Amino acid sequence: MSRWERAAIGQGAPDLLWEWFHENSKTGRFDPFPTNDAVVAEMQARLESLDYASYPLVALPQTRTPLAAPLDEVLAARESARGMAPGPVTLEQLGSLLFWAYGVTRDNVGTVHPRPFRTIPSGGGLYPLELYFHSSHVEGLAPGLYHYSAAHHHLRRLAAGDHGDRIAAALVQPELAASASIVFFVTAMFERSTFKYRDRGYRFVFLEAGHLGQNLTLAAIAMGLKATSIGGFFDRDVDKLLHIDGINHSSIYLCAVGHPEEP
Repeated sequence: MSRWERAAIGQGAPDLLWEWFHENSKTGRFDPFPTNDAVVAEMQARLESLDYASYPLVALPQTRTPLAAPLDEVLAARESARGMAPGPVTLEQLGSLLFWAYGVTRDNVGTVHPRPFRTIPSGGGLYPLELYFHSSHVEGLAPGLYHYSAAHHHLRRLAAGDHGDRIAAALVQPELAASASIVFFVTAMFERSTFKYRDRGYRFVFLEAGHLGQNLTLAAIAMGLKATSIGGFFDRDVDKLLHIDGINHSSIYLCAVGHPEEP
């Protein structure tokens, strides 16, 4: 008998819901999945990225800041930076960070794929994530809260002004907000994945967020910046900041990017 067959799930700890979820989200050989035609139709009925069409649009440069450091050096230098300073970032650097995190790399026009591909893997090519950021340190960009459209590689300004104090209050380590040039927010629209994969799709959402976070971190390091991935935040406070419902669309991951602190 295999170990999982012998396991008494939740025995002595009935509140450990992760055990039940992990077991229930395992893929079975006879699980019902929608047909390929049904999946394609659903994908075509959904936006690739939220458009926020009524909000001010900000174009991003089509050029990208070179990632000057070799991959082996970038991987070796990766750390959760604690010595950061909120120095200036160019609009090109910002656009490059957003593109390498979640940008479109292939449009797939004329192929069998119903959606463009991006810089990271996504279960079924469904791309359930959205990317926001807040900054008062991007040259040529008014301070505020912004949404990044991966589909169109542009920004929408959702709220003007400096909201740094509110972001700090939403973090378990509030000092991270003051030390960052930019705070990025990764959110998930779960139904983009779960309509096809059900509970397994919920797993895929978080796997994808990890890929995005790693891309963002490595790109920042390759530009000479510092980055810290943030899992310690008060979810409902961040959801309110972004004006999302926290159920169908919820914040799941944050990342702070800044400059190396002066010695």
